[in-house]
Amino acid sequence: MPQQLLQLGNCLPALEQALRERFLVHHWPGDAPEQAWLAERSRAIRGLVTGANLGVPNATLARLPALEIIAINGVGVDRVDLQYARERGIRVTNTPDVQADDVADLALGLIISLLRELPAADRYVRDGKWLSAPMPLGRKVCGRRFGIIGLGRIGRAIAARLEVLGPVAYTASAPKTERYRFIADPLELAHDSDVLVLAAAVTSSSRRMVSRVLLDALGPQGYLVNIARGALVDQAALIAALQERRIAGAALDVYDDEPNVPEALRALPNVVLSPHIGSATHETRAGMAAMVVANLDAYFAGTSVPNALA
Repeated sequence: MPQQLLQLGNCLPALEQALRERFLVHHWPGDAPEQAWLAERSRAIRGLVTGANLGVPNATLARLPALEIIAINGVGVDRVDLQYARERGIRVTNTPDVQADDVADLALGLIISLLRELPAADRYVRDGKWLSAPMPLGRKVCGRRFGIIGLGRIGRAIAARLEVLGPVAYTASAPKTERYRFIADPLELAHDSDVLVLAAAVTSSSRRMVSRVLLDALGPQGYLVNIARGALVDQAALIAALQERRIAGAALDVYDDEPNVPEALRALPNVVLSPHIGSATHETRAGMAAMVVANLDAYFAGTSVPNALA
C-alpha cells in the first residue's frame, strides 16, 4: 500500500497528479472537525504537503503521531515551527533557488511601476483622461539609491538587477559580499536609501522590523517594496505613513493576512499592489512541484533529501 499524505491547500494540477501517482493523498474536508477527521487517519499519515503561505500549526502536528516529513511547496518556513519539528524528529523540506529569478523580476517590475506610476498610467489611458490632458509626471528610476534588507538567494538576484540602475547597499546578519555596501543597522540603511526592498526571512528579530521609526528614517522621498513576507512590516504603521505622506509610496506583493488586504491600503493612490505572485509563473511553479516530489521520493526511498531544513 502506498504511503499516506495529508495535503493542506491546493497545488498545481500537475503536482496533485504526481502526488496521487505515488501516494494515497488525503485532502482536508472543509466541513469536518479537525479532531474527529484526524482521529480516523492520524496513525497512517506519514507525510504532509503544504504551501509556504499556509504552513501547519503545531496543534495539527500534535494530532499526527506518525508524521515523518513536511514538504513545503515554497521557500518560506515561518509558518512551520522548525524547532518543534526537530524535537519530533520530523523532516522539513522546502523548494529553494528556483523562485529567485521570478521574485527578483517582480521586485524590479514593482519598483518601476511604483516610481513611473504604471498602474495609474494604464487607468489614465483606459478612462480616456489622456484625451483631456497629459498625465502628471512620475519619478526617475535610474540613479536611485537602493537598499535591500536580506541578501540571501532572492536578495542577491534583486541586487544584480538593481546595480545597473544605481548604487546598492544591504543589511543582513553579517556581511555577505564586498560587491555591495554593507550597512549593519537597518535604520541607517533606510535613511541612506531612496528605495528600500524587503527580501528577508521572518524571524523573531525581523518580525515587524519595518516600524514607524524605520519608515520615518526612509522619509518622505523614500519608497518601500516588499516581496518577502507581510509579517516583516507593521501594517498599521505603513498605512499611516502612506496616508500622511511620511514616505512617498510602497509596492507590496505580500500582506499581513492574505488575501485580506485592508481597504485603507487598497484605497491609497501611492501604492502598487500585487496578489503574492512572486513565484507565480508556469516555469517556476513547475520547478517547485518537481522539487516537492523529489524531496518526498528521496525521503521515502531512504536516500539523501535534497532540500531538508530540519
